[in-house]
Amino acid sequence: MVGGNDHKICFCMVYCTVIAGEVANFVAYAFAPAVLVTPLGALSIIVSAVLADIILKEKLHNLGILGCIMCIAGSIIIFIHAPKEQPITSVLEIWNMATQPAFLAYVGSVIVLVFILVFHFAPRCGHTNVLVFTGICSLMGSLSVMSVKALGTSLKLTFEGKNQLIYPETWFFMLVVAICVIMQMNYLNKALDTFNTAIVSPIYYVMFTTLTILASVIMFKDWDGQSGGTIVSEICGFIVVLSGTIMLHATKDFERSSSFRGSAPSSPTLSARLFTGNGDSLLKQDEENGSPESNMCSRRQELY
Repeated sequence: MVGGNDHKICFCMVYCTVIAGEVANFVAYAFAPAVLVTPLGALSIIVSAVLADIILKEKLHNLGILGCIMCIAGSIIIFIHAPKEQPITSVLEIWNMATQPAFLAYVGSVIVLVFILVFHFAPRCGHTNVLVFTGICSLMGSLSVMSVKALGTSLKLTFEGKNQLIYPETWFFMLVVAICVIMQMNYLNKALDTFNTAIVSPIYYVMFTTLTILASVIMFKDWDGQSGGTIVSEICGFIVVLSGTIMLHATKDFERSSSFRGSAPSSPTLSARLFTGNGDSLLKQDEENGSPESNMCSRRQELY
């Protein structure tokens, strides 16, 4: 009974932590530009890796340590050169930003691509190509972040005494958030159920962060008024964070494969798994077909 109670307590702690993190992320978008908030999400990966090393005794590989350092360095660069949050006094200002031709063209492109991925590519190659499900999640995620930022700003102004709930635009942004998040979670779960987490996580992070920054630059004009050198520094910091994130997940995948397979031949590399689409399918095929050694053992048992 004690073990069961401990398991329930750990599950509740994890669940509460996830909720608290999402609430904090929601609040952050209301006070800071998405160009700054979204890439800094890589810091959660560092915290997870360090806690796993301390609490779960999962040894952090040297390349994983280098990945953590790269994430921290890139985050510092982005923080130093990040644009300032533009003052917004009403949700109607955000609505004007959302209905400008450039952002409407982006939204239209996202909707068309999502429909193509959902109805054409997902039934045909969704379970063999990791980019299909993660692409849907990333495209919808970029719209959800823009809507979350608009909704968070509206609630912030409401708490300050400027009621924004009287405007239908606020409720429209809330509806968009609900639709995008539901679709995003649905296809993210499909991606995690179909492919290896070590493959899905870095690809999803790279695509989601890139598209979110692009959407924020188009809608909120985050880079207006910044010099070319500052923008280049932000992009370099972003690339450093992405490289560190990919390195962290690649070392986790390497350690898992080496610990489970022992002296057996090494598992396919991350690039090879990206090409084949699903790293776990190789293990499933091995279990279904059976290795030569297992076949020999079964024959011996039949003789006895």
